[in-house]
Amino acid sequence: MKRFFSFLVLCFILSSCSQDDGYEPLMPEENEELSGGDATSFVFSPDAFGFFIDGLTFEEQVDFGVGNSLFNQNWVTAPSSTTARDGLGPFFNARSCSGCHFKDGRGRAPAFAGELAHGLLLRLSVPGKDAQGKNLPDPIYGGQFQDNSILDVQDEGIFEVVYENMNVTYPDGTQVTLRKPSYIFNELNYGAMAPDVRISPRVANQMIGLGLLDAVPEATFIALADENDADGDGISGKVNYVFDEVTRTTKMGKFGWKANEPTVLQQVAAAFSGDLGISSSIFPEQNCTSPLDCDDYPNGGNPEIPDENLEKVTFYALTLSVPARRDVDDQEVLEGKQFFDQINCTACHVPKLQTGISDVADALSNQVIRPYTDMLLHYMGEGLADNATDFLATGNEWRTQPLWGIGLIETVNGHTNLLHDGRARNIEEAILWHGGEAEASKNAFMNLSVQQRDKVLKFINTL
Repeated sequence: MKRFFSFLVLCFILSSCSQDDGYEPLMPEENEELSGGDATSFVFSPDAFGFFIDGLTFEEQVDFGVGNSLFNQNWVTAPSSTTARDGLGPFFNARSCSGCHFKDGRGRAPAFAGELAHGLLLRLSVPGKDAQGKNLPDPIYGGQFQDNSILDVQDEGIFEVVYENMNVTYPDGTQVTLRKPSYIFNELNYGAMAPDVRISPRVANQMIGLGLLDAVPEATFIALADENDADGDGISGKVNYVFDEVTRTTKMGKFGWKANEPTVLQQVAAAFSGDLGISSSIFPEQNCTSPLDCDDYPNGGNPEIPDENLEKVTFYALTLSVPARRDVDDQEVLEGKQFFDQINCTACHVPKLQTGISDVADALSNQVIRPYTDMLLHYMGEGLADNATDFLATGNEWRTQPLWGIGLIETVNGHTNLLHDGRARNIEEAILWHGGEAEASKNAFMNLSVQQRDKVLKFINTL
């Protein structure tokens, strides 16, 4: 604490001095704008999240293009003359991957009662685990609520998000209103859910940089973990170990809001299964609401997406580039960066990582990247708890979200809603929801002056 206030005094002195008094401007780090190393793009338009990384071979670019097409195409009900993309449903949340990840970006919660979700999913579970450590599904509605269905099949129902306003007051008297969501099922067409069902909302994230994070050696993340807080700094990130459906073994979880998927391939296959109702060799079973029998409905083959196409969608997801930082030499941005570090946000949002050798594409190998994450689970307090476990993740633990691209979500997707359920309407609200291991950093942020807080927000918006 003494170091923190000494820093504030120093900043006040420096800001009071002119360059004539010997003040030297702050300087960015070398290549700080290259968030993705050589896999960084410099397009900041509404298509900013949709470019492939530099250095792909011609054949890899072709695979990226095919994966892009499969990612964006609408799937249709079987049987169809378009056999390459039939088999939708019978229950689903979206007709395409881009239905949740519009322009490879971030989804959002429904804006009004009756609107279908645009990238917000509700995971369902009841207490207990199966032999692989996976959550047990709701007996009727399964592991995910699906609010859409094919013709002649009644959808599972309708839900809406209701918000309770909560006021937060800074020490300087500034007030901010936060929104706490709850989920109301106005219509359940197949009966009541289990009385002990747990509902875990998950918003679809921007797709950028997945291949770079995949290429970081697991030993890097394991070294960052401190599950028992051995160093006594109040930060105790831990690794989630999950079931790999392909190898039938337990592996480190890296992807998803609770680090519940070991590979991007499995995450993509799970999305095809849960979100679109498309079977694969990894998840061959159809999702059917009890008491319906999926065998009573036509399908698009077994599996509905062949391995070749599944792998191309996965390659597409792994080779999307990361947009460069903007305004890295702006003095207010650099001051905001200093405050971000000083209040210890970097304990979890680790600024810089190094990739190893990628087995996806050579262009992903040996890159210095700046994702601002440790990919670990952290206790985030009861305010953000969904009370749903996910392998080793508890009901109040979440994986540290990478911050790269956060300042372009509004450009790409037209909103600034953040956190796992989209409750935060901007970066400031997202910070104010931090609790648990992040409580001290949040309080330090709240104790900054308005001008200092604005600089922190300005810095984060450049990521």
